[in-house]
Amino acid sequence: MSDLNFSLLQNMSFVHPEYFYISGFSGIPFIQYYFIFLFFIYFITVFGNSFVLIMIFTERSLHVPKYIGIFNLALADFGETNALIPNLMKTFLFDSQYISYNACLANMFFVFFFSSVQSLTLVVLAYDRFIAICLPLRYHAIVNNSLMSAAVMAVWSFSTVVIGTMVGLITRLSFCKTNVVTSYFCDHGPIYTIACNDNTINSVMAKLSTILCIYAPLIAIVVSYLGILFTLSKITSWAGRLKALKTCISHLLVVGIFFLPVLSTYIAALTFSLHPNARIISTSLSGAIPPMLNPIIYVLNTKEFKDLILKMLKKRPSLRARVLSN
Repeated sequence: MSDLNFSLLQNMSFVHPEYFYISGFSGIPFIQYYFIFLFFIYFITVFGNSFVLIMIFTERSLHVPKYIGIFNLALADFGETNALIPNLMKTFLFDSQYISYNACLANMFFVFFFSSVQSLTLVVLAYDRFIAICLPLRYHAIVNNSLMSAAVMAVWSFSTVVIGTMVGLITRLSFCKTNVVTSYFCDHGPIYTIACNDNTINSVMAKLSTILCIYAPLIAIVVSYLGILFTLSKITSWAGRLKALKTCISHLLVVGIFFLPVLSTYIAALTFSLHPNARIISTSLSGAIPPMLNPIIYVLNTKEFKDLILKMLKKRPSLRARVLSN
């Protein structure tokens, strides 16, 4: 009977709060200027990624494996930006720091999901570069639209399972002490750590998700580039090496912009005590900056994009002349 009473007491004390309170950016002077900066980042990101998506979708010459990967990266960038920045602006600019329990879990899922898709898509693009340089004669036989589409579907499915499990496990937690989230969005770590029942499985899942979506993709990319460097070392002329390596510049820049801020924040948090506001600023920038820069990097460093833009600019005067003549 005592066991039954104990079980009933546990069930009665199990609390899902109606709202969470997002406390991030508290005590930071002149923070409104940072929000203005984020607004410009959002505008550039949405415009840049929309441009890349439309260009690849409408231009038949870009319906090739490499650009299927870039299209998927731009889609993930667009998704993460819209999951992160508008909610952040609404929360802090309009003093709306309370978010419902279900909306909080949805926000958590989409932010981490699109971030995971970005990370894994960079692995797919690294594989594309590896085959193109290490096995150039077999590239079209190995890498085709069907394979790349299957790889993209696998990335979305894998991210859905991993992030969906991570977020779903939050529902087993009880929040009987506080509902204050010390972050700028419904961040997984700051939420599961404030639970008042056992959160061991959530901690394990957080570490597993980090390994699967950050460390493992980075290791896979590093290994692929070690293979590329080994292949390039067999090319006798420096001109040949640079020509092959030039095709990887855009991808390497995007990889560095995505992984370096995330790893820096993790290392800083592990090596010394990082102030909550410093962590919030650094993680918000590492989530906002890469989606803004990725389309700029690919447009400026990819010959096909530059050629298409030049073609569009050349068409405009001729189109204007025809309109005036009519």
